[in-house]
Amino acid sequence: MGTAERREALENDVAAPVTAVRGPEAPDDGLATADGRDVPVSTGEREGSAVDGSISAQPSYRQLWVEEPARRRRLPDPVRTAAVRAVLVIAVTLIQAMVAFLCTLAGSWLAFPMVLSSVASTVVATWAALDVWVTRQVWNQRNGVVSTPSSTARALRRERRKARRQVRAAARTQERIARQGGGSGQLSHP
Repeated sequence: MGTAERREALENDVAAPVTAVRGPEAPDDGLATADGRDVPVSTGEREGSAVDGSISAQPSYRQLWVEEPARRRRLPDPVRTAAVRAVLVIAVTLIQAMVAFLCTLAGSWLAFPMVLSSVASTVVATWAALDVWVTRQVWNQRNGVVSTPSSTARALRRERRKARRQVRAAARTQERIARQGGGSGQLSHP
């Protein structure tokens, strides 16, 4: 029973659905019985402060799903697509090599064409693996670490900032002309 919804037997043997959610920082206080059911321990019993021996109405259960922060950043989209492509090509290459090996053992006529295609597929798989590396390097140089001296990211950001400044300056000029009542939207002098 690893779900967040549990059924708790009341005193008169009528089952009622109970949902209890607990934060991820709370410890697991459920006790497992011999038949595998989790029996919640009330907060009073946990703290040792049950005065009258009554069990509280809100049992606490372990949360079903806990979001954990990612350990590493996600790969950029171009690098991820290159990696997926490389994995697929390498998988097909391995399957081809295995079929070529089995055809060779069986003495089939398909052995020679499969060996040739396996060699060609190995070249393509090597290219796909190198493509992942090159794509990652290019992405890092264009969008990545700015502190690297050879990085073009700094120059690209500088150009973008300059273009944004020019657009803002042109917009301010147009607003000023409109405020001064230029009517036609042109400057009074040529």
